Amino acid sequence: MVKRSKRRSKHIPRRTCVGCREVLPKRALIRIVNSPEGVRVDPTGKAHGRGAYLHDKRVCWMRAMKGSLGHALKTELTDQERQDLLAYMQEHIPDESADEAGAEE
Repeated sequence: MVKRSKRRSKHIPRRTCVGCREVLPKRALIRIVNSPEGVRVDPTGKAHGRGAYLHDKRVCWMRAMKGSLGHALKTELTDQERQDLLAYMQEHIPDESADEAGAEE
């Protein structure tokens, strides 16, 4: 009897968004890291420190800022870190209300 070789599918790591608790592939989320330099966005996904993940949706970012992000990173966010994360959100995350307004026209 001939054995068939099973094709193994490539493992895709999955992470949970701390804003909405949805589980998605790691590459689909933005990593926030608590490193010795403080809390910051990690675009590479490989920085040293404790990480947490967020969608690229403003709703998730605002929900996470209320406490779940600090809890996931096991730290208390300072005002400066909060301002830096909000600035990143303003610059890189599209506003959903603009998308909805374009759909109505």
